[in-house]
Amino acid sequence: MRLRAPAAAGINTDGDRNAEIVARDLGVVWHPCTQMKDHEWMPLVPIRRGRGVWLEDFAGRRYLDAISSWWVNLFGHANPRINAALVAQLGELEHVLLAGFSHEPVVRLSERLRELAPAGLTRCFYADNGSSAIEVALKMSFHYWLNRGRPGKQRFVTLSNSYHGETLGALAVGNVELYKSTYAPLLMETITVPSPDCFEREAGESWEAHTRRKFVYMADTLERHAHEICAVVVEPLVQCAGQMRMYHPVYLELLRAACDRHEIHLIADEIAVGFGRTGTLFACEQADVSPDFLCLSKGLTGGYLPLSVVMTREAVYEAFYDDYLKLSAFLHSHSYTGNPLGCTAALATLDIFAAEDVIGSNRERARLMAAAAAPLADHPHVAEIRQHGMILAIEMVRDKAARTPYAWQERRGLAIYRHALEHGVLLRPLGNVVYFMPPYVIEPQEIDLMARVAAEGIEIATCA
Repeated sequence: MRLRAPAAAGINTDGDRNAEIVARDLGVVWHPCTQMKDHEWMPLVPIRRGRGVWLEDFAGRRYLDAISSWWVNLFGHANPRINAALVAQLGELEHVLLAGFSHEPVVRLSERLRELAPAGLTRCFYADNGSSAIEVALKMSFHYWLNRGRPGKQRFVTLSNSYHGETLGALAVGNVELYKSTYAPLLMETITVPSPDCFEREAGESWEAHTRRKFVYMADTLERHAHEICAVVVEPLVQCAGQMRMYHPVYLELLRAACDRHEIHLIADEIAVGFGRTGTLFACEQADVSPDFLCLSKGLTGGYLPLSVVMTREAVYEAFYDDYLKLSAFLHSHSYTGNPLGCTAALATLDIFAAEDVIGSNRERARLMAAAAAPLADHPHVAEIRQHGMILAIEMVRDKAARTPYAWQERRGLAIYRHALEHGVLLRPLGNVVYFMPPYVIEPQEIDLMARVAAEGIEIATCA
């Protein structure tokens, strides 16, 4: 059945361009992470343009992009510096295959990333998106051990509540039930250990103490299964799609040491948390560790174009470097690998980091976010406000003392999403968790607006 554009409060559908775009969309587009039947009663929001932290529809109504359009935008929509770099590159080269060919943007980007990344990460392998980067890292780790004469190392260890993407390999090493359960028969078997998620800490227990206590499960697993494990895959500091659950950096320090001890690779999925999101350029820096594989995407291009990279060590690269007849080369490719436009957007993004004290400025913005959200700590249905840098999450519960969650079927977060849109803010809660992950150009008064609208939405959602 083809759906027609619904009329709904807060969205102008009186025969204007908004209504036209929505009607055409519902006839042809299948949207991601969406039950399309919802749009029989919940309107789409067509966007005409973006400027800074603001998105604007065809009727001129604006929405503060509090989630950076799914965590990708760093320096605002239509950023002049990134725009200019892309315009210049468009006049030179839009794309060329990266097999047997090269171009300056991919070389320059690789050199820049090598300078910025944690120590020892010297080689860059490019793909198109975050899930693909995870696929590359998984295959590269497995294939490394195969080339090194250890074919028994075939398994991966992952944390409960983790999310690494939605292609089959990435789904297999994730543990968000909503994403994984349907496709379980298609997925490889992995080893799952309890997350160090600090929301689950005991009363009076510090983040570090809880995190250390939870590492015992990982230590035991690596001890018992080292002979068959290729790698451990983790999201450093924040399990983003897993309702923004967070943990202490000491886990990464302990994990790096254990992986070294047992000859196991460490894959750091910094797709969502890299490029300043957690308060340092890379989250791994907060534990002073370097992974064997660093997966980057999202903010890599400042939110402009799909591009991802897997950075790895020279020793991994050398395991594949041999005569052709040995058939030991790495087997992975994408048509748009290392696309010049994507690399140019990434270089312009890194130029902004180089020219401005982004990390320092973000510390002040993070402080303002914390102060704006702080009054919610006393709300009878808010169990916790947690934060790592420019990621702040507010957890709603039915019973604060017992931390009893609301049933997912109640869709409390959806009520907040709709309220926020009606008041000019794009919030997209993860279940019962409202979070802020705005672009780094957000101003103090915009932070206040974001927090005020979220607080109103929480009040409405928890009183229903």
